[in-house]
Amino acid sequence: MTFTAEKSGSFPLGDGTVHRMGYGAMQLAGPHVFGPPADRDAAIAVLRRAVELGVNHIDTSDYYGPHVTNEIIREALHPYPADLTLVTKIGARRTPDGEWPEALAPDEIRQALHDNLDHLGVDAMDVVNLRMPGFSEPVQRSLAEPFETLAELQQQGLIKHLGVSNVTPQMLAEAQAIAPVVCVQNHYNVVHRKDDPLVDALAREGIAYVPYFPLGGFTPLQSAALETVARRLETTPMEVALAWLLARSPNILLIPGTSSIAHLEQNLESAARVLGPVELEELDRIGGTGEPDIDL
Repeated sequence: MTFTAEKSGSFPLGDGTVHRMGYGAMQLAGPHVFGPPADRDAAIAVLRRAVELGVNHIDTSDYYGPHVTNEIIREALHPYPADLTLVTKIGARRTPDGEWPEALAPDEIRQALHDNLDHLGVDAMDVVNLRMPGFSEPVQRSLAEPFETLAELQQQGLIKHLGVSNVTPQMLAEAQAIAPVVCVQNHYNVVHRKDDPLVDALAREGIAYVPYFPLGGFTPLQSAALETVARRLETTPMEVALAWLLARSPNILLIPGTSSIAHLEQNLESAARVLGPVELEELDRIGGTGEPDIDL
């Protein structure tokens, strides 16, 4: 049986509708997301296989490498399929020793956008996320200046739609007062569920929520309940974690990354996996914060 991205369902993003199982390009760069991959041909093959299997949402950034993933995406897929949505992130840069300092000044925002356009070979980005500083949790601060710069670039026709990443609800509201937001990309998974109220609020507004670290980030998710469900279903904890996210809310879009075709196909299998009410109840007990609902 061939598993395809279509089995995950779809959700509107930007000018089109994307399959909810997308692909994150971060792992196409070298170790620590720095430098070239050990096998560039394999990276190209993964991208082409993803598109063959119906993936039409690719998440990237020119600071992966830097420049590496975008150049590989262009080599693998340009000219791009008409239904492919390319999403990038702006707000950081890479130093020669691989650090990730913020890059939020207006001139840095403009340069980062043009770097993405040039390396991807496009005239306008489908979606640009403003990635605010912080490793896995947002730091409450104003995003007005960099987001206003992105809004100006959008008005110039260089960006079609805007998103935000690593933000609090207050920061999201600040962005929405400047320009429409089509997606939010925050840290979220079956174990880390601080954003539960935000996921639900965005769903009511028809705004996509894209979890980063959906499988636990640089260390895999650790949960006895997750492992128990996976054994019962004769699959992997990671596949169950992705299936839970797809079941969690219809506005959640997944962008798991991999440099392996076999792993890519395994990720897509989770899109076809149906978790029963017993499994969902067990998994729901892992996380949750009890925080009140929010309105946007």
